[in-house]
Amino acid sequence: MSEILNISLQTDTVIRILLLAFLTLMLSMAVTPLYTFFAYKHQWWKRQRSSASGGGDATVYQQLHAEKHRRNIPTMAGVIFIFSVSFVTLFANLDRGQTWLPLAGMVGSGIIGLLDDWINIRGSISGIAGMRAKIKFGLHSLVALAGGWWFYSKLDVSSINLGFAEVQIGALVILLFWLVVIATANAVNITDGLDGLAGGLLVSSFATYTLIAVFQEKYFLAGFCLSIVGALLSYTWFNIYPARFFMGDTGAFALGTALGIIALQTDTIYVLPVIGAVYVAETGSVIINRTSKWLRGGKKVFKSSPIHHHFEASGWPETKVTMRFWILGQVAGVLGLILYLLGGV
Repeated sequence: MSEILNISLQTDTVIRILLLAFLTLMLSMAVTPLYTFFAYKHQWWKRQRSSASGGGDATVYQQLHAEKHRRNIPTMAGVIFIFSVSFVTLFANLDRGQTWLPLAGMVGSGIIGLLDDWINIRGSISGIAGMRAKIKFGLHSLVALAGGWWFYSKLDVSSINLGFAEVQIGALVILLFWLVVIATANAVNITDGLDGLAGGLLVSSFATYTLIAVFQEKYFLAGFCLSIVGALLSYTWFNIYPARFFMGDTGAFALGTALGIIALQTDTIYVLPVIGAVYVAETGSVIINRTSKWLRGGKKVFKSSPIHHHFEASGWPETKVTMRFWILGQVAGVLGLILYLLGGV
């Protein structure tokens, strides 16, 4: 009898988690026309960058995306899924120990990204490309450090799982929290460079963490992860080539922050670089190009960075790069899940 009740409870929990994702998907779909109306009416056009991620002028990027330069594409669409996930979480999935922290981190970082995107939009007139990097880094660091303090003092986390051992680090967990959040958010932001690319990759990442949270019986957190998947499916529907709009720093910083926090809450930062292997490769390509240009008198390893632009410059159509990177992201998610399971649940 107890086994039957347990199966029933598990079934009810799974249905609840799936319903959260479905509700967020539907809400995002409903909100999207409202955002689109105001975005096009008020011309929230994304200003194209003129400097390369690897340093210097973005001449290769501008040649590859000349058509997009001629199109007016609004940004800040990240507000759609931030609103949808926040609404569903606040009214149907709020838990102090599991969803408060990732929700607060997502919203806080999203606000910083929103300010940056707004300055970028107004910059089409004033000549300002966006928020100054030092200011943006400082504000994002405040959000990350505040989250780290909550993680340590309120959730009583003071150790890190390295996969083979649990190591006590005390208050240094706050610094670790800051490092993981900043690194993950910036890596996702760097990856968000082609129509549909970041959206599809993030679906794989958050779906993987949904399963990890379920294995850990953190069902509220699993519901939060799958809510993000639902919202991202709606966003990606409109963002695939040719994109109707971009998530902007609003969405990239919000979701990158949430992903880093969820890795910390599940104590699986040792598998985060595997699950996020594409983000790591994208960020690594920028670092490699910058270092190469500095050490080799301006010579680059990649034709353009991040690396998705290198493949474009090598002759791959944008859609082929995007879909092949999606596949890589899905494979990375499976490998990360296997690594987690091998380490024990």
